[in-house]
Amino acid sequence: MKLKSNFKDLFLIKNKSFRDNRGYFKELIRENIINKNFPFLVMSFSKKNVIRGLHIQTTNSQGKFISVLKGKIFDVAIDLRKNSKTYGKVYKCLLSEKNNTSIFIPPGFAHGFQALDDENYIVYSCTKYRNKKSETTIKFDDKEFKIKWPNKKFVISAKDKNGISLSEFKKKYL
Repeated sequence: MKLKSNFKDLFLIKNKSFRDNRGYFKELIRENIINKNFPFLVMSFSKKNVIRGLHIQTTNSQGKFISVLKGKIFDVAIDLRKNSKTYGKVYKCLLSEKNNTSIFIPPGFAHGFQALDDENYIVYSCTKYRNKKSETTIKFDDKEFKIKWPNKKFVISAKDKNGISLSEFKKKYL
């Protein structure tokens, strides 16, 4: 089931899950509902309190369909589309194996998450291939976003810790 948000083209999907005494079978992507193609599929594993992001590709921007296979994450998407009515606004949600929900984040958004369980396996289905040369990281704790990360004890890479501010992003890319 497709659930709309207040952000143009950003939506949640309540996935179908079929359970029995053996476990479950879960639908993750139905392109006839989403109307997107996903040529690039990747996954990540994150330990508890890991923050990944906020990442964006400034050219050949990717749409991302994100699903949690195991664990739970606090997911964040920030609209950085220049002429968008929701430019600079933050969308937050919880995605988990248990709530059976995925998110589609359209091109032009920065994305990040904080892992909340001990083991978190996340699958990203992307509308374009990764272009390392156009990757930019925006500070996960930029005060302009006012993001209240659930856990204050962060595990974060040097790349993500040293991201640029939103004002630097605007000067450089908009």
